[in-house]
Amino acid sequence: MSALAWVNYAEPMSWSHVDVLAELARRWPENRVGPSLGRIEALMHLLGDPQHAAPVVQITGTNGKGSTAIIIDGLLRAQGLRTGRYVSPHLTDPRERINVDGQPISEDDFVRAWTEIEPYVAMVDDQAIDGIAMTAFEVLTAMAYACFADAPVDVMIVEVGMGGSWDATNVADAAVAVFTPIGLDHTEYLGDTVEQIAAEKAGIIKPRSHVVMAGQQPAAAKVLMTRCVELGVATSREGVDFSLLDRQLAVGGQVIRLESAAGPVGDLFLPLYGHAMARNAVLAVAAVEALDGMRGLDPQVIEDGFAEVQAPARTERVHVSPPIVIDTCHNTDAVASTLDTMDEAYAFAPQIAVWGTMADKDVDAVLDMLEPRVSHLVVTQAATSRAMSAHELGQRAAHVFGEGRVSVRPDLPDAIDWAVALADEAGPGAGILVGGSVALAGQARALLSSSIPDEDAAR
Repeated sequence: MSALAWVNYAEPMSWSHVDVLAELARRWPENRVGPSLGRIEALMHLLGDPQHAAPVVQITGTNGKGSTAIIIDGLLRAQGLRTGRYVSPHLTDPRERINVDGQPISEDDFVRAWTEIEPYVAMVDDQAIDGIAMTAFEVLTAMAYACFADAPVDVMIVEVGMGGSWDATNVADAAVAVFTPIGLDHTEYLGDTVEQIAAEKAGIIKPRSHVVMAGQQPAAAKVLMTRCVELGVATSREGVDFSLLDRQLAVGGQVIRLESAAGPVGDLFLPLYGHAMARNAVLAVAAVEALDGMRGLDPQVIEDGFAEVQAPARTERVHVSPPIVIDTCHNTDAVASTLDTMDEAYAFAPQIAVWGTMADKDVDAVLDMLEPRVSHLVVTQAATSRAMSAHELGQRAAHVFGEGRVSVRPDLPDAIDWAVALADEAGPGAGILVGGSVALAGQARALLSSSIPDEDAAR
């Protein structure tokens, strides 16, 4: 079916926030990609190319993109710059994707952004470029660029949605192209080898980009460096030009030392847990230094920027008794990192997990990873059509955990209540991890938002 058939052109006299969300929901969702820049380029041209209104720091990779973007945002604002940050997916509301000065835009601004671009979106829809109307992600991307140009912002921080070369965000030309570690994910669109995925993501490198690259698997590094050499662009590489020197666990996060463009910088408090988050922070510092002409950042700027960091649902403790931690881990690499972080930062004994996943993920591999480190698995499902049913997940989990260590609770609030009862019964030391997909993390966080602890008070 053509996406045109999904779009209702009956235009209300005025739009509400709910109306705009419904309009986006009628369009192709993000898991149904139309791999082309044709539609977004046509719309950007009609809007006067707002993506060129400020320098762009663009971030791709498999995991860590969102948290790296958040840290870059904090560092730039600590320099007194006005920032626009576009990330995906959202936890509870699409407005979370479009941030100005570190805050999601208001409902009024979200509606205003749609109202201003809607006539031009309709014009592109009518062209049916590549046979479909504009997708939901393309529309949101256009809204973000338009908002940032209108603000105006000094720097745009843009997280790639999927891949790189044909991702809608790539209508911009990255001044700094940032690569988090690349692994296997979205193989149905990006390719089934690391080399193929890296080649797709390398499409964000433009002739005037400065490439900032986290440590990569050799196959991915070769592809990225080949692209850099072909275009003759500058590079900054983890382990060569910047690095994490040391880190120590602290209350509410960790204290890190890093090698920056100006040399070693130490005793920096990062209010995030885990080795992966420490590396993301170092990557973010390198990205800002690349944007700044490779001048080393003042340590006070780094300290102030880190202090601004808030990363919801990244091993975030959202309940105190029993302790409940939420994470967005949705693929094998992310799950491995989360489990290591949980061991280091929380050390729940026993550890109970509330888990739900999308049907297109490597479910069996994830279950094998969870089994040695989770005493009891409560399987559930997010309220989305892409989610694997709790009953199917429960059957597959029983083969790995044994039936006695698996509970099936399709309703998420019921699943959390059941896990809380298990933790209470287990006594002191028990804790709960909620994870498996971004959608599940967002829905769980909304349910538990009133109990999210004050980390500043905890410190």
